[in-house]
This record gives sequence, structure tokens and C-alpha cells, in this order.
Amino acid sequence: MQRGWYDRKQRRVRDLACGDLRIYLDVEVRRVACRRCGTVKQERLEFLADNPFYTKRFAFYVGRRCRASPIRDVAKELRLDWHTVKALEQQYMREQLRRVGTPGPRVLGLDEVRKREYARVSGRQRRFIKGQKYTLLAHRENLTLSGRRALRTLLAANKRLNTAYLLKESFGQLWDYGREGWARRFFEHWRAALKWQRLGPYEKFAAMIERHWAGIAAYCRPENKVPLGFVEGLNNKIRVLQRRAYGLRDEEYLRLKILTCMLPAI
Repeated sequence: MQRGWYDRKQRRVRDLACGDLRIYLDVEVRRVACRRCGTVKQERLEFLADNPFYTKRFAFYVGRRCRASPIRDVAKELRLDWHTVKALEQQYMREQLRRVGTPGPRVLGLDEVRKREYARVSGRQRRFIKGQKYTLLAHRENLTLSGRRALRTLLAANKRLNTAYLLKESFGQLWDYGREGWARRFFEHWRAALKWQRLGPYEKFAAMIERHWAGIAAYCRPENKVPLGFVEGLNNKIRVLQRRAYGLRDEEYLRLKILTCMLPAI
């Protein structure tokens, strides 16, 4: 980049209000000519929102207001355009997700084994594996008659997938134990069954279970085996979001609202 700047201009940016007074900042924005690519680039100011006519803290204030009020009410209160409020709220929700990070687990062990087996074998053997992801991941009782036939054919054709499937199905017994000691004994036997199987994803899964064993042990206590209240509560929140907005036509906006409805405010 060259020293100095190409040109500059003044921009008026809206900031947080002080009581009933709106606050605007007069900001100098500079552009710089890049010698390498020959284009003119504008400097990025970290305190500005994605919409450069508002500060980031004002965008976050709008996002916090939208957690409890419809976009229309917030736009009327702050005297902003409806689409502007929506864009600022979306930036707020994306920042919430960025700070929380990606929850685990990131991969399903059985599907990882399926992918590796598909890459390892060739020719006619691949036709048994291709397109069978959900057949392997679904519970056997949920499969249709054709799905069960496809599963039998796949497991008979590939020994490693057969082993992985049996381990996956047997692991579900862990959640039925009412005492930590019994659950721990079952897990130790299950992990011992992985020896010499060369199932890398399952070994990673077992290591993850070991790291989170304290929480799993707590679930084994009878008083902690509660109904799916979280799922029911989340469904209620989704219905409230849709009712408050009189329906949502933007799928991405609805996805962000659902993912952030239980996250702490920023």
C-alpha cells in the first residue's frame, strides 16, 4: 500500500442516544490506492457496523431491543427503516453465534466410517455403500421394509461397517442405566470392543465421552432423567417468534432467531 491516502470524505454515523438526544459522529473515511492490484480500497473502521452509517454498539442496541419487541415497533421507536433494523439485528445475532462458537460433536462416527470405506473399496462393492447414509444412522425400528433389506445387504457386504453399526446400536444402552457404576462398566466394555477394529472416528468419540463423563454420570441419576422439556420449550419459543412477527418469510432470519433465542445478550 502506498503512503498517504487517495482521497477522503466525511460521513455522519449514528451512535447511541443520550437520553432523548440522538448522537451522530462525523467520521473521516479515507481511501487508499493499492500499488499491487491498482484498485482503490476504503479503510475499514472496526467500530462501524456492517451498515457503515451506524456504529457497532448502536447495532447491538438495536439487536437487544429486537429480542423483546417486533422489528416494526423498534423501527418506529428509533425512527429507522424496517429493513435497516432487520439488517442490524442480523449482525447482532451473527455476533452472538460467533462468540458462542460451534457446538460439538462435529461429525458422526458411523458416517465417517462409511465415507472411509467408500474411499477404500472400489468397483461393485461401492454400490452397497453409496446412498446409505441415513439407513445406517437411523434406528432399525424406524426403517421401512426396503430400508431394512438395504441395511442387511450393506452389512453383509462390508465387515467393518457391520462392526461399526453394531457398536453404534449397542452404545444406546448407556442411557438406560440408573447407576453410575453400571454405566461406567458398560462404557469400559464398549471401549474395549474397539481394540484392533481400526475405527478411528469411534476412538475419538470414546475420548470425547471420557472427557464429558461427569455430565453423563449425572444423567444416570434417576432425578436427572427428565422429559424433553428443552425441546418443548424451544418449540414454544419458535411459535412465539412466528406469532410475534405474524409469520416469517426469510428462512435465514428465522434460523438466526431460533439459534440465538436462548443465548445471553451482548
